[in-house]
Amino acid sequence: PSLKYLAQPIRLLLEYTGTKYEEKFYSCGDAPNYDKSCWFNEKEKLGMDFPNLPYLEDGDTKVVQSNAILRYIARKHNLCGETEEEQMRVDILENQAMDFRSGFAQLCYGDFITFVDFIMYELLDLHRMFHPECLDDYRNLRSFLDHFESLEKMAEYMKSGKFMKTPVNNKMAKWGNKKE
Repeated sequence: PSLKYLAQPIRLLLEYTGTKYEEKFYSCGDAPNYDKSCWFNEKEKLGMDFPNLPYLEDGDTKVVQSNAILRYIARKHNLCGETEEEQMRVDILENQAMDFRSGFAQLCYGDFITFVDFIMYELLDLHRMFHPECLDDYRNLRSFLDHFESLEKMAEYMKSGKFMKTPVNNKMAKWGNKKE
């Protein structure tokens, strides 16, 4: 899979430096298996010590790892800083950017949940109970609710006799005060 996420900074630097390049794309299959055989069948034939995506071939030079590729291109065009202090600051910023990138990747690929998700689920569910159409125009919020309810432990609990859907408020409330 050639991802914008990892390869786009490389493309941007290649364009900025006026470097001619040719891209090769690998596409993974659809869910649920996400077949990656188009890449796995070829990667060991590329003659690289650590074949990975993205990769760069420049004559006999073969480079993997997105930051190593960026650094390789940057060195050729004097874009790594000129003084020791500039180079150190570039190194720090590179690693800071990687930390930021890793956090974003966890957000996109991770299947984690925090206690705030439980609060948000309950609040959105209450709004949906009060006015069933209120989330119709908010696909991302509906997706969040669907995902939360499909979590194995949540789905199991919501089907059990222990689950309490109502009442949601105390007896003196004007709405949500009765067991349905």
